[in-house]
Amino acid sequence: MKNTKSKLTSSVHAGSVGDFVYGGLVNPIYPSSAYDYSVEVLYPRYYNTPNQTAVIKKIAALENAEDGLLFSSGMAAIMTSLFALLKQGDHILFQLDLYGGTHYAALHELKRYGIDYTMEDASDLKKFKSAIRPTTKVIYIETPSNPLLKITDIKAVAKIAKEYKITTIIDNTFASPINQNPIDLGIDLVAHSGTKYIGGHSDLSCGVVVASKKMISKIKSTAINFGGSLNAQTAYLVERSLKTLVLRVKQQNKNALTLAHFLKNEPKINAVYYPGLKEHPGHAIAKRQMPGGFGGMLSFDIKSDPEKFLKKLKLIRKAVSLGGVESTINQPVKTSHAKLSAEERKASGISDKLLRLSVGIEAAEDLIHDIQQAL
Repeated sequence: MKNTKSKLTSSVHAGSVGDFVYGGLVNPIYPSSAYDYSVEVLYPRYYNTPNQTAVIKKIAALENAEDGLLFSSGMAAIMTSLFALLKQGDHILFQLDLYGGTHYAALHELKRYGIDYTMEDASDLKKFKSAIRPTTKVIYIETPSNPLLKITDIKAVAKIAKEYKITTIIDNTFASPINQNPIDLGIDLVAHSGTKYIGGHSDLSCGVVVASKKMISKIKSTAINFGGSLNAQTAYLVERSLKTLVLRVKQQNKNALTLAHFLKNEPKINAVYYPGLKEHPGHAIAKRQMPGGFGGMLSFDIKSDPEKFLKKLKLIRKAVSLGGVESTINQPVKTSHAKLSAEERKASGISDKLLRLSVGIEAAEDLIHDIQQAL
């Protein structure tokens, strides 16, 4: 299937060839770890079995990419890609605002292998560009960022990277392939924690990267050695989930924007972080690079005790992770960014009263009522 098809059509049909034996509409689950090798050597750790391939074809179509790899988690996808593209003596430039797991992995793993890194504010492109070194081989960004929904100008970063012949990677998890397609803006490699929007039902863990065939081939060699592949049963669930990704994300976009406007006018809330609000400092850029919508994630600083507020919620669930059909909420200081020091969190603007809300597909008025009664 060509990528010129609509995302609604691609999400349903790309990679879904059906059952050739019995004529079923959905791809069967192929749990085999041993295949006849007469034509091709198929093996789960080689990332080329039927259920793995079906998922990649779907996500590649949605992201306008040539190829990709399906992993057992988002961190497996990210770290495998970094180690495939970097070697001892290389330098990577990260934007400062990152998912806590990525931040922690960079702090505790890269220098052990002789890979240096810098974390710099990507909202100041002049300052960000000045952090590039002769040894910089990769620039890594995340937009919208976790958990403050900061916006990085993707096209501008890609332009800088091409000037210096540097590979670019983006974590596109918060946006999803429906709202934002970084490859169209010049990014080389797009990563997702598929556990979130791609899975969408809070019942599986996976990760994915998509890029050109040449880059994926390079990463695949390292991926085979690291062994972070996904089993057939979970790959099947990912493919199933992708068929409704467009519908889910559109509803989550709509709900999040409604809740952001409500929270903005709520006197018991100090600040709301959502790129769909005109007051958001990155709104103009987000509007340009997120044509599908502003996403289902938002965060806010509450004036009262966040723990008491969370305990009073009845519909919105206190939980880790995000992107599910049900609305969930948590404190980043106790979840996604708990491994960072207080100083590191402060530097990133993450307060103890910050709450991150993953908006689901429920009726927006019910979510608003739940927040009102908890406040």
